[in-house]
Amino acid sequence: MDGIVFDIKGFALHDGPGIRTTVFLKGCPLRCVWCHNPEGLSPQPQLSVKENACRHCDKCKISCSHPDCQPYGRCLHICPAGCLSVAGTSYTPEALAAVLLRDKDVFAMSGGGVTFSGGEPLLQTDFVCAVAEILHREKICTAVETCGYAEGETFRRLVSSMDYVIMDIKLADPAAHRKYTGADNRIILENYRQLRTMGKPYCIRTPLIPDITDTAENLAAIRTLVRDAEWEKLPYNPLAGAKYRNFGMEYRLDVPETE
Repeated sequence: MDGIVFDIKGFALHDGPGIRTTVFLKGCPLRCVWCHNPEGLSPQPQLSVKENACRHCDKCKISCSHPDCQPYGRCLHICPAGCLSVAGTSYTPEALAAVLLRDKDVFAMSGGGVTFSGGEPLLQTDFVCAVAEILHREKICTAVETCGYAEGETFRRLVSSMDYVIMDIKLADPAAHRKYTGADNRIILENYRQLRTMGKPYCIRTPLIPDITDTAENLAAIRTLVRDAEWEKLPYNPLAGAKYRNFGMEYRLDVPETE
């Protein structure tokens, strides 16, 4: 089976132990209003247009014969300002593993490895597990960053193929979770209870979104849920909405500036 990846970033220092290469997979079941990877929401490749650099010459709208341009009705290669690109590349497990293994020596030196992120890796579980199997044959540590929103069997299968797990718990209250992420948190919390019993090293993460997740009530409730687990709180990224316009999307979160 093939997988759809929208980015691969080397020398990542905050996605698990050691120096890592992080693979960002397309598709996510949640719609968090603060999401900073809008290109990871859809499971399909998407056209990105850097509107702030566009010269409005319309050269890209002239018909071309490039096969990779045909799905988008625009030439991806002619833009003089380089404004056009596609978020989403198809890989076989073997092809992606070959790219990742280029950093094998770095992983060995630093105790690092490969982290699967997104989007949401659970939506491409078969593909991720297939890549992880190849990496494990080469003694590469694997990790996953996940929102935990999937059927229990799927969650167990993906976690079982990983050496380390980073799982989000964003909001403890079900109604608030539905309001700000578009889905109930029942499945997520059930999967977290599974994770605690699976014997995998893991870390819980909470993005600190002003007046949404970053409230005394929510953080106290999450502390009760995670108990003695390692728990990271990630500061809000004020540049989170910068990419939305490139994909013809609207950033729905209005966070007031702080002094």
